[in-house]
Amino acid sequence: MKSKPYWDMKPEELAKATKQFDKPSVVDHSRALTAEEREKWDRLSRKRGRPKVGEGFKRVSVSLEKGLLTRVTALAKKRRISRSMLVAKVLEQALAHEE
Repeated sequence: MKSKPYWDMKPEELAKATKQFDKPSVVDHSRALTAEEREKWDRLSRKRGRPKVGEGFKRVSVSLEKGLLTRVTALAKKRRISRSMLVAKVLEQALAHEE
């Protein structure tokens, strides 16, 4: 059964429809988290992101010829790694070769 919108209700109907919100919330009956619970909460509420490798990462804009980018993307998929990881590995190899 569909009820009518709150703005179309009479005060008595609105009071009846919103009676559930008159009760105190669960927060009023809660306690502070223990150190273990706080650690678990912090771990679970942390946003996913890139894992920190080395000193972290810095996003850079690089222009590549479209055909080369297509080949890089295909190789990264074949190796089951990200394009960024493939580029990083190639750059690491080039730097190691120079040293």
